[in-house]
Amino acid sequence: MMFITKFQNIGRFLFERGLVSSESGNLSIRLGDRLIITRRGSNLGALMEKDLVETGISKNDRATPLASIELAVHRAIYQHTQARAIVHAHPAHTTALSLTEKVISSEHLENFCALGPVPVIGQGIEIKPGGIPEQVAEVLKDHRIVVVCGHGSFATGQLLEEAYNCTTGLEEACQILCILKSIQSPSPI
Repeated sequence: MMFITKFQNIGRFLFERGLVSSESGNLSIRLGDRLIITRRGSNLGALMEKDLVETGISKNDRATPLASIELAVHRAIYQHTQARAIVHAHPAHTTALSLTEKVISSEHLENFCALGPVPVIGQGIEIKPGGIPEQVAEVLKDHRIVVVCGHGSFATGQLLEEAYNCTTGLEEACQILCILKSIQSPSPI
């Protein structure tokens, strides 16, 4: 499969930066009415060709049961947006802030400016993998990245690299925001 090197590079970068663990996160690209998505339970840090699954955007086929548990979300995003690539990651600082914030915003951070305010959705409901696909897709009509409360981020782009850049930019901003919150909170003396 000619896309394996792109998937391997982005998967390895995400893993090395700690944005996914050994069996978390997933990647996909759109090819017309089909998509290529990482296999259920694959290790993004060590992807092999067998870890990529091609299936339909709108209909199931023989390969569908092998696809990531987040397939429903990827399908909804492709059905409702112009995205051609998706990165779903579990960045720690982003996920932590999603538990307290409804929007992650910091226009004064250089890398963050291009993303604008990032919505956090799913507060107050139990989120399971593959859950709330329509809500994720709806937000991504107007944003390049969205955070699902306690679950991580979904970023889109025309290329996997663009979605990866959104993911890392948001996590960098969230790291700074977490540091800022920790130095602003009163010390317990």
